[in-house]
Amino acid sequence: MSEPILEISGLTKVYRGGLKALDNVDLTIRKGEIFALLGPNGAGKTTLIGSVCGLVRPTSGRIAAFGHDMARDWRHARARIGLVPQELSTDMFEPVIRAVSYSRGLFGLPPDKARIEEILKSLSLWEKRDERIMALSGGMKRRVLIAKALSHEPDLLFLDEPTAGVDVELRKGMWAIIDEMRARGVTIILTTHYIEEAEEMADRVGIINNGRIIKVDEKAAMMAQLGRTEAHIALAQPIAALPAAIAHFPVEIEDGGSSLCYRGGDGTGKGKAEVAELTKALTRAGIDYSGIETRESSLEDIFVSLLGEKEAAA
Repeated sequence: MSEPILEISGLTKVYRGGLKALDNVDLTIRKGEIFALLGPNGAGKTTLIGSVCGLVRPTSGRIAAFGHDMARDWRHARARIGLVPQELSTDMFEPVIRAVSYSRGLFGLPPDKARIEEILKSLSLWEKRDERIMALSGGMKRRVLIAKALSHEPDLLFLDEPTAGVDVELRKGMWAIIDEMRARGVTIILTTHYIEEAEEMADRVGIINNGRIIKVDEKAAMMAQLGRTEAHIALAQPIAALPAAIAHFPVEIEDGGSSLCYRGGDGTGKGKAEVAELTKALTRAGIDYSGIETRESSLEDIFVSLLGEKEAAA
């Protein structure tokens, strides 16, 4: 297991008026991983990022980055952290290359034309380097935000909704860029409303709701533990009740008896095997079927299910 690069313990943020945006959050981020933080609007994602990046002052708790306590030695740690914020407000009247170069200087690094050129080329911004940011498309403006965050060569990069408002092709391009950053050893924490992004890229996933971390796990382990198989079996002839031969399967009659719905498994392949056994039992019982549709849970299904369980328990 790789060393921790960020350690958060007991982090709480209460705003004036009593709103508790973060509630005793514990979280450890490992060096070199992509960590996806998922949660509905208002869950506390941006407040958590702001607390680490020095934009929000926590009410209590401890944050340590690269071994430095952020409350006592924030300058050393902050210089190694990059942030791509949600908002597109940036130096709209500045040419791209000047804005990115200026961001590098803010962290006390000397000018490095070759490095800035490398960053802009990697983000397909080199041809736009002399254009004012205000003249760029929304997707290109977001790439400028990433370039600015990378200009001081951070070891830990926060991406707060990095693909919000961009089309599918640009989103896929962003995924490739994030993959390249990870290959260079950058640790990445991203928040996203597009859960397929987390499913595509993340090593681990954390789910936050009402300021609390509900669950953190390896993506594959989470999907194995909480994933399910769902199968819809179209029957050749309607049935009024489940035959005894299949009553022990997790199956229900639907569509007035014309189909069966199986929901089971545990994300490890058990569900598919059980669906195969179910179809054999149907055949032995003399029940014909005309088609089967099977699907596995996505990370989004698991996310929605976990939030639903927490809301029901509240």
